[in-house]
Amino acid sequence: MKERKVPLRKCIGCQEMLGKKTLIRIVRSPEGEVTVDLTGKKPGRGAYMCGSADCFRHTRKSRGLERALNTTVTPELYELLEQQIKKVMDNA
Repeated sequence: MKERKVPLRKCIGCQEMLGKKTLIRIVRSPEGEVTVDLTGKKPGRGAYMCGSADCFRHTRKSRGLERALNTTVTPELYELLEQQIKKVMDNA
């Protein structure tokens, strides 16, 4: 049997190439709403992040999420995303 290729994505915080299934997808919907995509199938522009707190802090400081999603991200939205990511990582 032929071995399947594992899709890789780059974390916007640490810039490491990791398997798509191990990363958390953050998506900007066509309406402009930014949310965490647990299924990986929501429509819109996506950015991937590993779940570490250091990556999240670096992304917030460097505004990497804003560049990746081509939108402005408010401090309140960063707080909401941080809570959602922590919840996802606690369940994993």
